[in-house]
Amino acid sequence: MSKYDSYFLMKAEEVSDYVQEKLSYFDADARLECKEIGDGNLNYVFRVKDLANGKTIIVKQAGEALRISAEMHVSTDRGRIEAKILGIQDSYAPGLVPKVYLYDGTMCAMVMEDMIGHTMMRTGLLKHEIYPKFADHVTTFMVHSLLRTTDIVLGHKEKKELVKSFINPDLCEISEDLVYSEPFIDYNNRNNVFPPNADFVKKELYEDQALHLEAAKLKFEFMNNAQSLIHGDLHTGSVFINKEHTYIFDPEFAFFGPMGYDIGNVIANMFFAWCNGDATIEDEGEKEEFCGWCLRTISDIVDLFIEKYNKVFDEYVTETMAKVPGFKEWYLEGILSDTAGVAGLESIRRTVGMANVIDITTIPDEEKRARAEKIVITLAKNYIMNRRSFRSGADYLNAIKEAIGTFESR
Repeated sequence: MSKYDSYFLMKAEEVSDYVQEKLSYFDADARLECKEIGDGNLNYVFRVKDLANGKTIIVKQAGEALRISAEMHVSTDRGRIEAKILGIQDSYAPGLVPKVYLYDGTMCAMVMEDMIGHTMMRTGLLKHEIYPKFADHVTTFMVHSLLRTTDIVLGHKEKKELVKSFINPDLCEISEDLVYSEPFIDYNNRNNVFPPNADFVKKELYEDQALHLEAAKLKFEFMNNAQSLIHGDLHTGSVFINKEHTYIFDPEFAFFGPMGYDIGNVIANMFFAWCNGDATIEDEGEKEEFCGWCLRTISDIVDLFIEKYNKVFDEYVTETMAKVPGFKEWYLEGILSDTAGVAGLESIRRTVGMANVIDITTIPDEEKRARAEKIVITLAKNYIMNRRSFRSGADYLNAIKEAIGTFESR
């Protein structure tokens, strides 16, 4: 009988013992050190290290409630979903996701490769680090993991079986509330609005009925379009990176949904990095370099995705009717519209919603922070209201330039 035969939340000292019992990764007599390294809302993440040789491994355990709100309970089955999807993603985009060594359904714990030598991307961006290969890597990951799990490529029965196994109602409900609903109608009184912008938010978000209608349309697209196996939470906090390599992880929000959800999330979070750099970098040359790279990356993500989409579609398409002339272009138009819409939703919810993004909340100058938020909200509304007009990287850059120009710093 093992203490790990029934679920409980492990502490660091128990995690080392757990790893030794469950795996033969370390020597039996290894002297291990374990530290909690995660700061997310849903999980407990530990690094176990062999003090003799530096060998490391990561243990991630799913909690039963959100750290930001003990009243928000979520199914620990998301750990199974995450472990399974990492294996699928690794088969489609090898080398861009960490290896999974074990998933324990009783303890709701996953043991996985330590992404040593990499930094959480958001942490690096807050230090205004530049990652020149990110756009190439993330678009390779998205095109292969998304397009190749659609009905265009997968057999329809195979896909429907996958849809069943990745039904993720608890975490989908979080997205449905926090991304698609509460930022526009604060019925749960959980939004975090920066006080200097309260009147602006009231007018531009809470009172804009046309915006609410478009958000509602996008919400029902999210709930009903089982297009592909999406990551579901693909932001710069879900990326470990260095100058040469990228890991994408933390796909516990995964389910079959619209492809544009992942792409739009990445775009929105790259603009948050621009906002921080624009507001906090004092040296003009450094600011131009970092902020310019952020904007080029947004443009490159869109254009590289389109380029790779066309190649992967042609290489892997199996569905007879998807080979009809004009279908590939029509399908892409839908993806790009969803991408722009979600970029807008993510931008708004991380600015005024329950989970504000640190890129903006750490801007120390209140006037500069208020300006950054107004730019984000104005840009986001353009993305949502005119989402069918965003068809290239240049379209995004033009919209960004227009939004920035509306609030030129004095």
